[in-house]
Amino acid sequence: MEKPERERAESAARQAAAQLTAQDIRGVALTWVDNAGISRVKAVPTGRLAHTARRGVGASPCFDVYLVDDSSVGSRHIGGPDGDLRLFPDLDRLTVLAAQPGWAWAPVDRYEQDDTPYVACQRQFARRMAEAAAARGVRLSMGFETEWVVTHADGHEPPRYACSGPAYGMTRVIELSDYLREVLDALTAQRVDVLQIHPEYSPGQFEVSVAPSDPVGAADLSVLVRETIRAVSVRHGLDASFAPVVEPGGVGNGAHLHLSLWRDERNLCRGGDGPYGMTAECEAFLAGVLRELPALLALGAPTPASYLRLEPSRWAGVFQCWGLEAREAALRFITGAPDDAGGANAEVKCFDGAANPYLVAGGVVAAGLAGLDEGLRLPPPAAGDPAVTGGQERLPTSLAEALEHFRGSALLRTALGDPLFEAIAAVRAGEVKLFEGLAPKDIAAATRGRY
Repeated sequence: MEKPERERAESAARQAAAQLTAQDIRGVALTWVDNAGISRVKAVPTGRLAHTARRGVGASPCFDVYLVDDSSVGSRHIGGPDGDLRLFPDLDRLTVLAAQPGWAWAPVDRYEQDDTPYVACQRQFARRMAEAAAARGVRLSMGFETEWVVTHADGHEPPRYACSGPAYGMTRVIELSDYLREVLDALTAQRVDVLQIHPEYSPGQFEVSVAPSDPVGAADLSVLVRETIRAVSVRHGLDASFAPVVEPGGVGNGAHLHLSLWRDERNLCRGGDGPYGMTAECEAFLAGVLRELPALLALGAPTPASYLRLEPSRWAGVFQCWGLEAREAALRFITGAPDDAGGANAEVKCFDGAANPYLVAGGVVAAGLAGLDEGLRLPPPAAGDPAVTGGQERLPTSLAEALEHFRGSALLRTALGDPLFEAIAAVRAGEVKLFEGLAPKDIAAATRGRY
């Protein structure tokens, strides 16, 4: 970032800090998400925000090769105790945290000491991919669904669910009415536009959906929503787990990604001559995503626990196919109401809450743009449950298999760049080894408290 930009950021931060101080905000949490999908943080006193906007906050690059248990591996470009980066807050995203009195939050971009962009910054990767789409005249609108399971924070094994009502049942809303109201209150106070909140299938499970944003904004919102829910849960003596599974054998937590493509003010997912009204550009983009899903799974289903969730006949999207409102397909197309111009979109169902949302957003855009550039076409749509009807390719059934596809993806290596690509591969290989030979219940127990 150029010196004048830093000076402008410092001036804006000084004004923001004065406003925060007037609201009795004492500290600002500055977060990024590592390659294992863990949100990491450095915090500064509010009075240091202007200095932070100008000079950044130091942080080691070693976190890019941390595993879910805080052990670490190495890669060809990143690893070991040497080196330092600077974290710069995005003041446009600065948010007073309603469930953490006295605190504010902002996501960060990471830079080298010489002020050049850090090549393995996941947030800047997502931004580069969004800019690559914009260079083609296409704007991406994205939104992550957030699913979580609420348990009592008493260390009981197995965990005790905080409600007992049936799947999608009003009973759960009644049982946790105060808790859910505070989740809504906190998100609303933070100017998060909540579309819906409801009980989900698994015991103690809920889902919240928020309004779409640009790819970076959608990933930022995913982090903010999750940490807000976590903070409200703590205040109620509860634990919120966003892990792929809390207990094996049931339906786990997804982090489905919805997306639509726009040119100017036109939604390219409708009004065309392609399948179900898609334009040729939409079809080509989605075909690119569908083609790359086996490799993208290493980004969107990044832990061995993810593959305890990815089981057929659980609406997890484990088959490499697409279809209209097809909840067993990995890629579900939604036409929306006829009078809702923004309603048509696609949903990628095979991703979960252990994923780094910036990597997911950027990776999906990279795959879609390749399909757009090549003018790909979608195969015939699937219908019903492929586990019953047959004829559809299964996505990888283990992290090791997904990692093999990822390592073979020249498309993702080029998009991510060697340093980030190889750090991700090293982390995935490290987690395969970390959980090798463990029973499913032990894998679930080791990860459910980490996300």
